[in-house]
Amino acid sequence: MTEQQKPQFAIQRIYTRDVSFESPNAPAIFREEWKPQIKLDLNTRTRTLDENVVEVVLIITVEAKIGEKTAFLTEVQQAGVFTVSGFPDETRDQMIGAYCPSVLFPYAREAVDTAVTKGSFPALMLAPVNFDALYLQNKKGKDESAEQPATN
Repeated sequence: MTEQQKPQFAIQRIYTRDVSFESPNAPAIFREEWKPQIKLDLNTRTRTLDENVVEVVLIITVEAKIGEKTAFLTEVQQAGVFTVSGFPDETRDQMIGAYCPSVLFPYAREAVDTAVTKGSFPALMLAPVNFDALYLQNKKGKDESAEQPATN
C-alpha cells in the first residue's frame, strides 16, 4: 500500500462561522413564567475546498416560545476544515456527513449556551445528538426518493 492510499483524517481548523441571538420580546418576556416550547433545528452544509479537504458547517437553530411570544431565537454556524483521504466513498461520505458534525457539536452547543445565558435566559444544555443515526436516516430518505419515478 502506498503512502497516498492510507486512510487519513485530520482536523485542520474548527471555528465559529456565525452566531446570532435575538430576544424580540425582552424585557417583557422576563416577567412570563419560564415554561418555554423549544424548537431545535440541525442542518449541515459541506463544500470541497481542495482535493481531500472539506469544510463542514453545523447549523443549529433554537427558538424558545412562551405561548405565541418568542423568548429568543439563536443560530450558530460552527465550522471545521477537515482532511479526509484514502477512504472508500461510502466511508468518506459517512465521515463527512456524521463524524465531522459530531466533532463540531460540542463547540456549537457551547456557543448556543453562551448566547442564551448572555441573553439572560436559563442555560439550555442541548442533549447529545446521534449524527450517525441522522446520517443513515437522511441517506435512506434520499435513496427512497431516488427510487420514486419522476412525476411531471
